[in-house]
Amino acid sequence: MSSSSSRVAIVTGAAGGIGAALVSEFFAHGYSVIATDIAPQAVDMKCESYVEADLSRAVIDDSYASELFSQLRALIKGRGLHALINNAATQILGGVDALQRKDWHQTLNVNLLAPFFLTQAMLPELEFARGCVINISSIHARLTKKNFVAYATSKAALSGMTRAMAVDLQDRVRVNAIEPAAIETEMLKAGFNGRIDQYLKLTKCHPSQRIGNTSEVARLAIAVAGGDLRFLHGTNIGLDGGISCCLMDPSTGD
Repeated sequence: MSSSSSRVAIVTGAAGGIGAALVSEFFAHGYSVIATDIAPQAVDMKCESYVEADLSRAVIDDSYASELFSQLRALIKGRGLHALINNAATQILGGVDALQRKDWHQTLNVNLLAPFFLTQAMLPELEFARGCVINISSIHARLTKKNFVAYATSKAALSGMTRAMAVDLQDRVRVNAIEPAAIETEMLKAGFNGRIDQYLKLTKCHPSQRIGNTSEVARLAIAVAGGDLRFLHGTNIGLDGGISCCLMDPSTGD
């Protein structure tokens, strides 16, 4: 197994809150990080390479996908791929009455199909390094709420695909997923702008009495990617502050 300083990680969705934390954590642990996002690189992001990539287009355009995967392969430089973190996601809200075909295509392309095709393309590099795939799923894979039909379906499929990939790949490449609940990102806080009472209510819904932070997701990913947990395979790990243990009882207001 290569030393930590020569390990390579790819992080998709690197411009978002969780993605940036993943890049920072893996870089701090000595990984050569190849970060990708549809948005430009942040000026303060430390990584070995940054690739602007449209993952939805990579699903539907074979030529574009071939160019993107070749670019990533060239950046790996024959070192093998030790961790592929499929973090990129889109969240299009809407109920059964409102969702359109384009909403479904975009959601499934980015949240489900891009992780599959990227994993498929990087299999030789992952096998060479005895690497792992970490899919960033969501608590919405198991528990959801109104207007999250497309997002919740995509995450449920991603968690299911994680298990199926582990069975299919056997001992060639480890595949696991992390299912976070509410994580304090700029996007989450923007959604509660001017509604501090609702934000506090969300905090109190968690038995932990707080919302998670991005560094906790990143630290868990580091642990999963490490070589000490090779028996961890095909697992969807909840990181939810205990909220998935709660049963709401309307009669008590809890």
